[in-house]
Amino acid sequence: MDDMQTHGKYITWPILTLMAFVTVIGFDDIMYNFQNQGMTVITSWILMLFLYVIPYSLMVGHLGSVFNQEGGGLSSWIRGTKGEFLGYFTAWTYWAASVPYVVDSANSVVVGFGWAFTGSNKFQDTMSNASFTFWTFVTFVIFIFIQHHLKNSMEILSTIGGGMMFIMTILFVILAFFGLAKSGGHMATQPMTWHTIIPKFDLKYWSTVGMLIYAVNGCELIAPYVTQMKNPRREFPKAMIALSVMTAFLTIFGSFALGIYFNAYHLPNDLKMNGSYYAFSALGKQFGVGNLFMYIYAWTSVLYMCALLAVLLDAMTRMLISDTGEKYMPKFLRKTNKDGLPINGYLLTCGLSAFIMLLGVFLPEMNDIFNWLLNLNGIISPGVTCWIFFAFMQIRKNSKKYPSEYVFIKNDKLAYLAGLLLLLVTALATMLGIAPQDVKEFSHTWWYELIINIVAIVVLIGLGTILPSIRRREEKYGIAFDKKQWTAIFALIIGSIILNVWLGGTKIAWRGLMIIIESAVALCLVFLIGRRKPESN
Repeated sequence: MDDMQTHGKYITWPILTLMAFVTVIGFDDIMYNFQNQGMTVITSWILMLFLYVIPYSLMVGHLGSVFNQEGGGLSSWIRGTKGEFLGYFTAWTYWAASVPYVVDSANSVVVGFGWAFTGSNKFQDTMSNASFTFWTFVTFVIFIFIQHHLKNSMEILSTIGGGMMFIMTILFVILAFFGLAKSGGHMATQPMTWHTIIPKFDLKYWSTVGMLIYAVNGCELIAPYVTQMKNPRREFPKAMIALSVMTAFLTIFGSFALGIYFNAYHLPNDLKMNGSYYAFSALGKQFGVGNLFMYIYAWTSVLYMCALLAVLLDAMTRMLISDTGEKYMPKFLRKTNKDGLPINGYLLTCGLSAFIMLLGVFLPEMNDIFNWLLNLNGIISPGVTCWIFFAFMQIRKNSKKYPSEYVFIKNDKLAYLAGLLLLLVTALATMLGIAPQDVKEFSHTWWYELIINIVAIVVLIGLGTILPSIRRREEKYGIAFDKKQWTAIFALIIGSIILNVWLGGTKIAWRGLMIIIESAVALCLVFLIGRRKPESN
């Protein structure tokens, strides 16, 4: 901060707005929620912007200003208010939330390549679930292998892919309205009345709110830059208001634009996976250029997702290993190679990603796998966002202890209440989001997805509670497990995989029940293995 003041270099509010915009919203976010709610999502976006996005962004700015010396990371906010262990656990849950996101991004890369090379969704008819899972796994293993060697290339790729994605999204919205005027106001969504955009606030609606939160969160990534502004108290609110205006334009008009090309009353089942490509294909045909826009978008999506995948795999693993310290993270996971890369941390990422993919591989169709992974993000990601509001409530309980250049709501009690309300809404959306989407309610597939949602959450979050006890074993015995114990643990893992593959030939309802039984047995056996003192190597 002093160096910037000396040289007069500050981040201006328009730059901060653009930085935040990239982390908050994208074309796919609009598409996913359009699939969930149809044209009623327009009203949902308006409500979200005023009641959630603006206060959420301003709370992030306040937190980033308070903890500017610690980098403004989410785990540092919790560590600074509630102690070391919760700081570690926040870092773990933030990382765990990225695992389904990594798998989902790898899925999108595979889908993007399919459209870029074939120009249609026909490749999906010839690709089995096992093949889709295999190529997804290969994709992120390749990126783990090359991300270090192509680090500079990935930064360039991120700039190009992110910039092109932003341009393509704006282009779609603008051209869609030109196309609407060109066609004399004809829309695929008919009838189009005020009732079309008014949601029915039932249980199904509330179960999709988590995906809306998933679409607009991520603003905490720009928190470290709040104190790098010349006048945060005046300029940061400007940046957040500008962010809200840009987000409003893209979400509201973008959703309306989708209603021009898709009948919101009868949406394709594969809209989440292929909707973006359908939209740009329809746009190109309306303007007489065939599939030109679709091919440009397909390669844009590939570039964007490849860059995102590389950054996620590297940044999230490094953050987890480096930010949690020696007290709770086992030594073998903190081990790095000569280039400083946390090799075992990458292996853990691979293992958990493979586990997530294995849960979904037995769903009926490739489209079901894609939708399930996406909806899993809509459960875990909002759950992690709860930490932000929790941290904000803590600093407002004792504001004198946590001074800040920028203050959101001067009255502490009112500010605490605002944080509490957003915490409750986000927690409720997280819990309701566990109910499966995009499948027939209470069908065999619905029950199976409900079970694997719960299993995935318990494993991803629960593992974070086990690692500190493994670290204690290292401190007590010098090693966590001896070779025999490691062999037994890996045998359980391999055996679990073989059993799950065998279950692929059974009815889907039995698979879910067996996964629960199998997981419980495996946990008990690992616990028993961990009870024994390891033999020194």
